[in-house]
Amino acid sequence: MEEQQFEEARRFRMEAQRLSERIETLREEWESGTDLIVRPEDVAEVVSMWTGVPVVQLTTQETERLLRIEEELRKRIVGQDEAIEVVARAIRRARAGLKDPRRPIGSFIFLGPTGVGKTELTRALAEFLFGTEEALIRLDMSEFMERHTVARLVGAPPGYVGYEDAGQLTEAVRRRPFSIVVFDEVEKAHPEIFNILLQVMEEGNLTDARGRRVDFRNTLVIMTSNIGAETIRRGGLGFSLPSDREREAELGYKEMSQRLQEELKRTFRPEFLNRLDAVVIFRPLGPEQVAQIVDLEITKVAARLEEQEIALEISPAARDLLAREGFSPEYGARPLRRVIQRRVEDPLSDAMLGGRFTAGDRVLVDVEGNEIVLKKIPHD
Repeated sequence: MEEQQFEEARRFRMEAQRLSERIETLREEWESGTDLIVRPEDVAEVVSMWTGVPVVQLTTQETERLLRIEEELRKRIVGQDEAIEVVARAIRRARAGLKDPRRPIGSFIFLGPTGVGKTELTRALAEFLFGTEEALIRLDMSEFMERHTVARLVGAPPGYVGYEDAGQLTEAVRRRPFSIVVFDEVEKAHPEIFNILLQVMEEGNLTDARGRRVDFRNTLVIMTSNIGAETIRRGGLGFSLPSDREREAELGYKEMSQRLQEELKRTFRPEFLNRLDAVVIFRPLGPEQVAQIVDLEITKVAARLEEQEIALEISPAARDLLAREGFSPEYGARPLRRVIQRRVEDPLSDAMLGGRFTAGDRVLVDVEGNEIVLKKIPHD
């Protein structure tokens, strides 16, 4: 107690006592229990922890899951049916054995306006295919613009500075071979990095600086790019306005797709584009789609409140207000989560801590004037 930290010592002592009591309780339960039965699911879970192979692939028929991939992805991704279908078809082809067995599950490049669901789709795919969003390896290509940074992907060769360090790409995939590898803003990468990408997409493996062969055959390779962003902004194609009609929006999407395809051919080498399974172009979002995203985000908040036995609902007026404030012509729907946090979650947490809402209450997110308000719904 050199620094007279008596309070901290007391806290540690109480925690140690609590853990000791918990251990004793578990020991008594174990000794009084019947014979334990190890089920196949238990074995699968242990193997999953050791290998990184998702449990769902070890215990279910993957074909059944893949047939409903669009249905599952649409629960999280709004307004991007074409993108979902393109990715789903490529994944099913791979799983059906119609692709080169040496190549990754799929190789895609995602294009389109900012904030329309490209990042969310990669997360949803990681969750669906590999059981967790943690199966996502992300590399920002703006950090690999110089020639000397290329070695960071696979590790520096012997005799060079950093030889002891493992490659950022190869080590991540070696540790988690079942994963989605995302190369963000791939157009910013040094040209030599595209040689690495070509080998991954064609051969399905890389050899790191230590001579270890890293297998990419169970990965999904996704590249995102901001090429054509200026063209999109200049052409007013970033987001559909409320006054846009369906036909005008469709024409705008086709025009945007054509421009992006042309820009793609000017930016990347043909041999790189030919190795892609698909170029996925995301649609601009309209007011209806953003309102649906509001519903998804509020549903997440409601799910967290269920743990405290509080029900959360939202009025159409509140949904529309959050959708308007969560839009940005420049950043798309990215500000939406922050708006919901500031307008809904912060006032809600204050009210709960103040005792205004307690277990068993139903709370309505509504609008008064131009402000979001929280109301307690009377019990029937």
